[in-house]
Amino acid sequence: MSETPRTAAARSAGKPPGLRERVRATVRAEVVEVAHRLFTEQGFDRTTVDQIAAEVGLSRASLFRYFGTKEDIVLGRLEESGHRIAAELASRPDDERPWEALRRSFDALTRMNEAAPPEQVLGYLRMLQETPSLRARHYEKQLGWQELLVPEVARRLGVSADRPDDPRASALAAAALACLDVASQGWVACDGAVPLAELLDRAMGALEK
Repeated sequence: MSETPRTAAARSAGKPPGLRERVRATVRAEVVEVAHRLFTEQGFDRTTVDQIAAEVGLSRASLFRYFGTKEDIVLGRLEESGHRIAAELASRPDDERPWEALRRSFDALTRMNEAAPPEQVLGYLRMLQETPSLRARHYEKQLGWQELLVPEVARRLGVSADRPDDPRASALAAAALACLDVASQGWVACDGAVPLAELLDRAMGALEK
């Protein structure tokens, strides 16, 4: 019997990372922490890669072995977030409507945000929204999220994710991510006065009417 995507994901998730992967993850986390502090203090554009590398104790060349660009340091966490959302979607009940399952999959993201100080998350999102180069790379990352979500949405619809003549799964995933963007923008605009989860409910609920 062939291994299903869900089974493969569970098996991969259960395999502990090796020493090299753990060291790499530790260094990447330290770079991200230092970089975000400098970005907050100085602004994204005024912070150089050399400054970040010096504070972490790496050469410029070594830092670029961990992150391809300065933008990647900011957006590196988004790849992990995308996989968490996809895993949350796959774990939802099979009889749940695809749109509701997509909404609930974003709970993985709101939980991550709630675990951090609100001003830190607001500052991060504000930087993403106000820096043109970051906005462009953020869009690229979200296209990657869409690719992760489409197969599971297609499965729930009972269609093939590879059929170009049936765009329903892609349309649902893209619309859900657009709602997430709009809710995030609103959350920043109101300085977190309204919970992100509530804004997301309103945004996605509007498309059900």
